[in-house]
Amino acid sequence: MSLSSWLMPIISERLLSLERLQKQRARQEAGRRKHGAPHVVHYFHQVDDPYCVLTAASLQGLLQRYAIQLSAHIVRPPADAAAPERDKLIAYSRRDAQSLAQHTGGDFRDPGCQPTAAHCDQVAAQLVTAIEQDCFVEHAAALSAALWKADPTQTLPSLVNNPATPAAVQAHTAAADALRSKLGHYLGATFYYAGEWYWGIDRLRHLERRLQELGAQRSGVSGLMFPATAARTMASTSLPSAFAQPTPIDFFFSLRSPYSAIVTPRVFELGRRTGAEVRLRFVLPMVMRGLPVPRQKRQYIALDTAREAREHGTPFGRINDPLGRPTERGLALIPFAEQAGKGQAYLRSFMQGVWAEGIDAGSDRGLRRIVERAGLAWASAQVALKDEAWRITAEQNRQAMFALGLWGVPSFQVGDTAVWGQDRLWAIEAALQFQGAA
Repeated sequence: MSLSSWLMPIISERLLSLERLQKQRARQEAGRRKHGAPHVVHYFHQVDDPYCVLTAASLQGLLQRYAIQLSAHIVRPPADAAAPERDKLIAYSRRDAQSLAQHTGGDFRDPGCQPTAAHCDQVAAQLVTAIEQDCFVEHAAALSAALWKADPTQTLPSLVNNPATPAAVQAHTAAADALRSKLGHYLGATFYYAGEWYWGIDRLRHLERRLQELGAQRSGVSGLMFPATAARTMASTSLPSAFAQPTPIDFFFSLRSPYSAIVTPRVFELGRRTGAEVRLRFVLPMVMRGLPVPRQKRQYIALDTAREAREHGTPFGRINDPLGRPTERGLALIPFAEQAGKGQAYLRSFMQGVWAEGIDAGSDRGLRRIVERAGLAWASAQVALKDEAWRITAEQNRQAMFALGLWGVPSFQVGDTAVWGQDRLWAIEAALQFQGAA
């Protein structure tokens, strides 16, 4: 085992531990109390991001529920390195935001295209002034909704007097982008509070829980604005134990994706309860396909995955990054494991091994441990490692995923429903219910 392979699990386990997180929070709170400062929540709003329609609509409720000071910032879209396959990302974001709005009772409908640049500029000018006049929350939701509902030929409502000039908007967004980067993120629809980031209404529950632990909630406040939707998949009683002819679940994943790792047991459990076959559609990691992943993005994903894993009770954090040879060896054995009827057992063993136990899958010793506890013979696995046919399958899976308008993992397909993200199993559950009732 190399020195880096030995050290990585130790370091990652420490960095992602709950104990370290709690100490960081205690230090942040001690500093706030020492200076008598308010609970300041930063919100980063990207005008043409459909998720921002939903977050903007949540701001009034957030202020009503918690004694916080909201500091709003208008930001530009993320850099190309943080948004691979930008066209697919933009188109999917609209569809996903509509689905999320329907699921949570929000108000957003995909118009099938982005708002015009002129309309975006008008909204940005008003919102920059609204921030200066301390009325951002009052107008952000209405302006965001109007932007996405407007016909390109329509004139947007003027809700804020003296909209900022283009130069003022440019200066504001440049400063906001710099602050966002300094604090460690790259997306819009994001909240930042005392050292931690929360993306969209999907992660607002984590921020609410933290504020409640600090006693920042107002009198009579309980529960959460947006409870965990994905968590209901495991505990749901709405699905029958099995459908007569369940539609298969296509599970697109990468062995180097932490989100794929933590959703693996949940998608398998969903398949088990419904009788739906879970088809393993593995792809090469983005980095191994030549797509960069910026440091800020890697850091946020690791911390967010640890947070989501804790919520689901999924082991995670003692990581031995399977980049390169470990992933190639791991993928080579998936067809072998499936032929032996052990595909799910092997994938669970691999994901837990490299993402929670620090096993080096690039070594024979580590991979053997992963293989044998899945009920497979190591001698036969050694023979299977020489078969390169998995590369063709991985590329076919990638093309199939792209054809669905998706590009990242984990992604799932059931019938006509195709979604991206470990926090979208509720959509797959709903698709199974629909298919089962049809």
